[in-house]
Amino acid sequence: MISFEKDIEHCLTVLRQGGTILYPTDTVWGIGCDATDPEAVEKIYRLKERPAAKAMIVLAADEKDILKYVANPDPRVFEFLKKTEKPTTVIYEGAIGLADNLIHEDGSIAIRIVHEKFCRSLLKRFRKPIVSTSANLSGEPSPAKFSEIFNHIRTGVDYVAHYRQEEEIPASPSSLIKWNNEGEPVIIRP
Repeated sequence: MISFEKDIEHCLTVLRQGGTILYPTDTVWGIGCDATDPEAVEKIYRLKERPAAKAMIVLAADEKDILKYVANPDPRVFEFLKKTEKPTTVIYEGAIGLADNLIHEDGSIAIRIVHEKFCRSLLKRFRKPIVSTSANLSGEPSPAKFSEIFNHIRTGVDYVAHYRQEEEIPASPSSLIKWNNEGEPVIIRP
């Protein structure tokens, strides 16, 4: 079995070269790439057979990352997130500095701050946000564990992380909220 450190290093090498990875997140297994690289983002759209109009989630390590990639986020969102127990993705207005083909046509972007060991380590060392979209073809159910991921996805990425592949506990997607103009969350997916 490959070590945690080697797994992270392999992921970093692929991400820095504009490649795609299949990796465990704080929710379901994700397909990822450098969220600032439009060519890498396009590879994921093609692999998933997903229309470019369907936005994807971005993972970040800290609040400061949100401040770097979102124009004027409401600071109250950070207090809200500190009180949530379930991983929660927030749709922010005013995305900046990310690949254009990742940003929704209305200028918004969905970002989740992660605390899971593998993702957080990867993000901290990569120093950029990483795309995280479920490891499935567009329109198919999200796999709840690694063993449910289609071979087409496993062989279509440039690197498959080894960490947590053996876990049998089914995972579920994050909660999804949009922060409204009144400074309150609107729940899209509980």
